Amino acid sequence: MSKRNLYPRDYVDSTYSIDFKKLYDQGYRGVIFDVDNTLVPHNAPADDRAKALFKELHDLGFQALLLSNNKEPRVKTFKEAVEYCTYIYKANKPSASGYKKAMEQMGTDVTNTIFVGDQILTDVWGANRAGIRSVMVKPVLKWKEEIQIIFKRFLEAFILLGYRIYKLYGKNINKVPLK
Repeated sequence: MSKRNLYPRDYVDSTYSIDFKKLYDQGYRGVIFDVDNTLVPHNAPADDRAKALFKELHDLGFQALLLSNNKEPRVKTFKEAVEYCTYIYKANKPSASGYKKAMEQMGTDVTNTIFVGDQILTDVWGANRAGIRSVMVKPVLKWKEEIQIIFKRFLEAFILLGYRIYKLYGKNINKVPLK
C-alpha cells in the first residue's frame, strides 16, 4: 500500500463548505457520502442542514448515495429523512466493492464520482482504492466518541501530518480546488 493511498485528494473543513455547483459544472454527477461525523455527529438524526444539502444536490442533478459500515436501521432512517439519495449499509469500507456497487447504483463511474468522508482508514482509503476522488472533511463531533474512533483519529493525525508535508513540498495533487 502506497502512503498516497491514504491521502485524500482534497481536505476541507466541512461537507457543507464544498461547492457542489462547481463540481457539477466540472462534470461530476455522483456523490457518495459517509454518514456519521461527515454529515452529522455519530448516531445523530438528519438535521435541517443535511436535508437542505441533499435537496440542493438533487436540484443540481447529482445522484447521491450513503455508503456506511453501519447496520441498515441507522442508514435507512437517515436516508428517509434526507430523501434524495439511496444507500448501502454494511459496506465493509475500506473495501473497494461498496464504492463500485455505489457507482453502479447511481449510474456513474470513477471519472464523475466523488466520495466525501471523515476517516482516512475507512473512507479515504476505500475511495482511493476504488479510483474515486476522495474528499476528507473534518469530523462533525459531539462531546463523546467511541473508543475505537478515538484510536483511529490518533493514527489519522500522523497520516494527516504526512499529507500536509506532501501538499507543501510534494507534487500538487489538487488539480481542481473544491472552493
